[in-house]
Amino acid sequence: MAFNAVELPVPAPDLIAVLEAAGLPTDDLHEAGRRFYRFEDEAGLIGYGALEQLSPDALIRSIVVIDSRRGGGHGSAILSWLETEAAGRKAAGLYLLTTSATAFFQRHGYTALPRSAAPPAIAASRQFSTLCPASATFMFKELRTR
Repeated sequence: MAFNAVELPVPAPDLIAVLEAAGLPTDDLHEAGRRFYRFEDEAGLIGYGALEQLSPDALIRSIVVIDSRRGGGHGSAILSWLETEAAGRKAAGLYLLTTSATAFFQRHGYTALPRSAAPPAIAASRQFSTLCPASATFMFKELRTR
């Protein structure tokens, strides 16, 4: 599946609108350390993804595919791209919190962990500590860094 990934210098209004429509956190998007990407192909916008580097690991901030592009494997392709990007930035592992996509991430090799297993840098992130509800599933995948 061919697509272009464009890093956004700042969280654009269209990104914020899509995240809000999907019920994903937007309160801390302008803080340092977050990288936002727009994914598109010849047919137009596919969706967005974001990473937050918290050495030695990274946190997947969001993956969202717009409604009209769902069901075509785009979420899996975006996740794979984000994993490769994080590994290229020397992240040892990827963490995430999800309230609705646990099965999706399990299919891609992520394991659910108790929140008490979070490394200090992940536990101190706003995503982990305040933005995502306590009911969100905390997940991890080890990366093979280049």
